[in-house]
Amino acid sequence: MGNEMYSVEQVADRLGLHVRTVRGYIRSGRLRAVRIGKQYRIARADLDALTGTGPTRPGGPAAVEVSSIVQIDGIDRSGADRLGTFLLAGANTNHDPGRPLRVQTVHDEERGRMKIVILGDAAATAELLHLLDAVLRGDNGLLSGEVADA
Repeated sequence: MGNEMYSVEQVADRLGLHVRTVRGYIRSGRLRAVRIGKQYRIARADLDALTGTGPTRPGGPAAVEVSSIVQIDGIDRSGADRLGTFLLAGANTNHDPGRPLRVQTVHDEERGRMKIVILGDAAATAELLHLLDAVLRGDNGLLSGEVADA
């Protein structure tokens, strides 16, 4: 399986697409290819990357990504800023750099509401959610007295 290369026609046939569509993918950068003379060649790994298929890690489980949305009511701007900084620091610490944990926060000043979106590895996401729960529920937590009910 290592060095398999496909022509544009072979890729089009495998994917059930028109040859022009595959060439368009190559020109736009959506599909990586090598030009040899006047023809393109597509590596198996690049085709797998386009289709989202391919081998799982040998002897290991398939990659899993988790999406989580957390809503916190009754939080002011300064508390949301502190919590956001805390979560970003937690997301950027002690995790596999090949599988980053992504965190985005939004604060609605009018409603006093914060939303946190976490995307990443299941174990790392669970760890960050556990940390968030400890911070929000602890007596001496980062936001003690600021959050009505998380």
